[in-house]
Amino acid sequence: MNRLDGKIAFLSGAARGIGAATAKLMVEAGAKVAIGDVLDERGRQTVKELGDAAIYAHLDVTSEASWAEAMDATIAKFGKLDVLVNNAGIFNGKGVEEASLDDWHRLVAVNLTGVVLGTRAALPHLKKSKGNIVNLASIAGLVGSQLDPLYSLTKGGVTLFTKSTALEFGRKGYGIRVNSIHPGLIETDMGEKTFVMRAAQTGTNDTEQARKTTLGLHPIGRLGVAQDIAKGIVFLASDDAGFMTGAGLVVDGGWTAH
Repeated sequence: MNRLDGKIAFLSGAARGIGAATAKLMVEAGAKVAIGDVLDERGRQTVKELGDAAIYAHLDVTSEASWAEAMDATIAKFGKLDVLVNNAGIFNGKGVEEASLDDWHRLVAVNLTGVVLGTRAALPHLKKSKGNIVNLASIAGLVGSQLDPLYSLTKGGVTLFTKSTALEFGRKGYGIRVNSIHPGLIETDMGEKTFVMRAAQTGTNDTEQARKTTLGLHPIGRLGVAQDIAKGIVFLASDDAGFMTGAGLVVDGGWTAH
């Protein structure tokens, strides 16, 4: 079940957090992986822990040239590409009035443009392998977010880009599946940053209370961890999800069931 034997995967933003957990799980499932990130030291350490089944490539997801170099390095090492995981993303946590135009441009550059450029860079290789793409969206891309409207806007874009590219690639006969995964709040570096921002938004700076409030939104009774999302990504990337395209897998502890 959920095997990736002989598959080659590229994961953006995978030096740490969900991306690193996914890379580890993919290797355990039989894949070889290429990790792209701007956090070079952390990325190389992650690859060292994964051994010969992984390589690291410096990647600025907002740069078309950087994507081209990362893809070239992956193909030079492994000879093909079967899976693209558009994982890189940033969180802002500012409202419409508080965020600057520069804040917005940065969100768009990483969360939207990065996904488009990654898809374009991987497409020639995925057409050859009839591979698949997994995009990291969010529950904030499915339902409204009263505290993070701009972040929600970018993740909503990822959600519909996933569905639209699934339709486009199907219409063109590429045989490429495209799906998205929608995490709730996960205990990663980004998750911790979210608690800090939530506390600031309430004017208390009480991060522990922010954590408790967030926990209360999860009917399952706990916060998510990176491996919870990694398992979903590996499933979507595997042949077990072979009849899924244009779909969104929600892994949120029940948050959006409210």
